[in-house]
Amino acid sequence: MDRNEVRRAWDSVSETYAERRDPTGSDAALLDDLLERLPEAPTVLDVGCGDGARTLANLPPDSVGLDFSRAGLDLAAETVPESRLVQGDMTELPIGTDSVDAVTAYHAVFHIPRDQHPTVYREFARVLRPGGTVLMTLPSGQFETVRRGWMGGSMFFSAPGRRATLDQLADAGFTETETVTATDPLGSDSEFVFATLGGD
Repeated sequence: MDRNEVRRAWDSVSETYAERRDPTGSDAALLDDLLERLPEAPTVLDVGCGDGARTLANLPPDSVGLDFSRAGLDLAAETVPESRLVQGDMTELPIGTDSVDAVTAYHAVFHIPRDQHPTVYREFARVLRPGGTVLMTLPSGQFETVRRGWMGGSMFFSAPGRRATLDQLADAGFTETETVTATDPLGSDSEFVFATLGGD
């Protein structure tokens, strides 16, 4: 699936995905751990925010939600009306350099081709202030596939594997990583990584 097909796929399944997801769970609780690492009144960018219930709603009120799907952002506008919402592509974030304290990316990066993941992590590093933190899902396997019938539609999934992802984060300038396993929105376990951007 190309990028436009993925965007249309998300537009078609956003409402179903929002209905089927559990808005609570241990991966949502990881956001409390993230906020403890950040300065007071942080600016957080939530990449792939979708309807906003899982992550954006648990971040500071002035957080920025970014999504590729207009339908997802329309849902987020209802769920978290106090947040700033931006439509954009994570491979070229429409966000200023050194402008955020943290980036969250829950179940998001693996919806773009794995050969573009290093670009995404460089973009995360660009928008983060030195010492900033990324909290994101860490893919367990290596895959590239289109899942037919997913949430009543089709969806693209792609990842280079756990070790390659950690190496790509390091190559982008993230000097410290910590991993943890938590329950994801659909009730299964996923591994997450806190990655800290090296600073002066």
